[in-house]
Amino acid sequence: MTHPTNDDKDAGLLDRRTFFIGTASAIALGTTACGGGSSGSFSPIGGGAAAQQSSQQSPGASSGAVAGVDTPATPAPEPAAPEPAVRKIVHPGLLVTEDALQRIRDKLAAKAEPWVGGLNMMLRANTTGLDAKPRPLAVVIRGVDGQNFGQMVGDMVRALHYALRWKISNDESYAKKAVEFLNAWSSTLTELGGNSNVYLASGLYGNQWANAAELMRTYSGWAKEDVARFQAMLMNVFYPKAHDFLVNHNGSETRKVTHYWANWDLANICAVYAIGVFCDRPDLRAEASNYYKAGRGNGTSAGSVYYVHPGYLGQWQESHRDQGHSTLGISLAGMLCEMAWNQGEDLYGYWNNRLLAGAEYVARTNLTDANGNALFTMPFAPYNGVFGPATAVAGTGSGRPCWELIYNHYVNRKGLSAPWTKAMVDRFRPERVDGGDQPGIGTLLYARDPVPAAKPSGLSAFLNNAKVLLSWWGTASASQYLVQRAASPNGPFTTLAPVTDPRTYTDDADQGTWYYRIDAVTDAGEITGADTLRVAVPGELWLHLPLNGDANDASGRGLNAQLKGGTSWGEGRNGGSAVQLDGRSGHVQLPDGAVSALGDFTAAAWVYWDASVVNTRIFDFGSNDVAYISLIPRDGNGKLRFSGSRNQFWNEESVTTDVLPTQRWVHVAVTLSGTVGTLYVDGTQVATADGIWINPFQLGRTTQTWLGRSQYGGDPYFKGRMQDFRIYSGAQDAAFIANLAR
Repeated sequence: MTHPTNDDKDAGLLDRRTFFIGTASAIALGTTACGGGSSGSFSPIGGGAAAQQSSQQSPGASSGAVAGVDTPATPAPEPAAPEPAVRKIVHPGLLVTEDALQRIRDKLAAKAEPWVGGLNMMLRANTTGLDAKPRPLAVVIRGVDGQNFGQMVGDMVRALHYALRWKISNDESYAKKAVEFLNAWSSTLTELGGNSNVYLASGLYGNQWANAAELMRTYSGWAKEDVARFQAMLMNVFYPKAHDFLVNHNGSETRKVTHYWANWDLANICAVYAIGVFCDRPDLRAEASNYYKAGRGNGTSAGSVYYVHPGYLGQWQESHRDQGHSTLGISLAGMLCEMAWNQGEDLYGYWNNRLLAGAEYVARTNLTDANGNALFTMPFAPYNGVFGPATAVAGTGSGRPCWELIYNHYVNRKGLSAPWTKAMVDRFRPERVDGGDQPGIGTLLYARDPVPAAKPSGLSAFLNNAKVLLSWWGTASASQYLVQRAASPNGPFTTLAPVTDPRTYTDDADQGTWYYRIDAVTDAGEITGADTLRVAVPGELWLHLPLNGDANDASGRGLNAQLKGGTSWGEGRNGGSAVQLDGRSGHVQLPDGAVSALGDFTAAAWVYWDASVVNTRIFDFGSNDVAYISLIPRDGNGKLRFSGSRNQFWNEESVTTDVLPTQRWVHVAVTLSGTVGTLYVDGTQVATADGIWINPFQLGRTTQTWLGRSQYGGDPYFKGRMQDFRIYSGAQDAAFIANLAR
């Protein structure tokens, strides 16, 4: 059975409907549909969902370049990171483990808070009456007339709550009810239907059904054949759609992969992960983990936390949309990370605790005064995408129960500081049952006693607008932090300033090489931070590829590059040799993460461009065609362009000038200072523009750090020669650039 799609009407649709569980409990459901296109075919992901390159072209590109220049299909890139080693699947090992259940039982036996309050919040939902009967459906529809998904959501929530009551109380009557509901649905449900909202159903509900079933694995009264039938339901009804969404995005994968908001990806990543665990499929577990770390959609680690502001405030991808969906994203990402943690993989800590950065930003956004007014004006990096531009957060005051999971991992399990997440926990503890998008009841499930406070960690230090910008993760018990600097890595260190919050400091340092560390001040004394970082002011040579016979780095950092594809050695600018790129496959591969520690930077090279080709690249630093920094000798408008983006071509921020000359050696350089980009040609400044927010630090550990090749697989390779490619930390001045061009 198929159901019509209505994608144009789906765009921007906001559903706020209430469905009922039994007769006493109302569960509010609130997710939106923003559809597009038709879904693609089903095929498993092989290897890692890694650094990826689409086959599309940059905007303004024609089908080719000049006559005689081929643009062959781009070879598949290597993964951003190897897949996790195949680990034995742990049961029960999704949101709640046996250790967690024992902690809950012990705390309830001791009548300890907040666990008693957390249990009472679940009981108040009136979802575990033993006289309730399941109401299974063969086809569940979401997003079109006749939708009935609320009926399934009600039974899904009941199944989870029955399972929890059995696990907590050991009362077998609840186990029998849980199995009754699970069996009723696995023997009846055959299809999910509707418009693009069907992909929300596959994600949100596939995840929660798997979690309910996972709790019942240890119940001897659930027959093996019934367990197998439930596994088959998840694999045949939910997984194909969840997988298809991640690889096809309802038809938007190729041209506009960031069409769908972060929560759509995250819901389906959670479903794939949870189904993989319950169904004993490590390949599904790896598929979900790999996509979160290295996929292209908005629900990845990089995509959901769109931009990291000083103090590690991570702007959430939906922050400019509304706070109901922003908090849903935090909940879904938290669930994914908790499930992975319980399977032995630390996604919480991925990319320097990137999820915590997003959670702190969203939590701070939603703190309000007694009148419901936002307490803080949030920093905001401009966003532009399918649904238009945005310059500020939208809304405040969301009460979604999503904070206990984040708080108890980062603060009570890891000893870090999360002041704004804590403020939300304090405001909403004990957490209630959620309305079907997520389980809620986080106080009951995740509250734990704290570990000893950790050292300040995760320090970053780089030049930003010619000053040293520092950010760090704090200590759970700290009252303030001391920013310290020395002229040598072993000190002596001098305290520059005390800092409370946000955990950031800008040092207008004199010229020289400086070392920075952070000390935490606690009631028990000072705790010296885990990191000491070096920064040269006003900058230094970071990478130098002479490209005159090899691709080795002459900076002393050992950042040796590799020649790939059709490369050879041609005549250099003043004798000697230069790397020759054939315009078909030849490019230079810089080491992964070669520029990831830089804020302000300078890039310069001598280039000999054979022919003026639209959308070839001098350099392109990224891991896919979603986020990158690139220098294009001729864009679709006939301009030399330096640009950066965190959202494909929708959000490119650029500085442009006249097209680069051909058939001669040209020195070209670009500098970025804060958000100001400047272009130089043959040692002369030719253009400058403000508003370029994306620097190398924001890109993280790039895996496609290329000379002569584009992140967009449909773009042509550079044809010509390159020599003396340099990167400096800091934006070098005009006199310095002029000297390089001699």
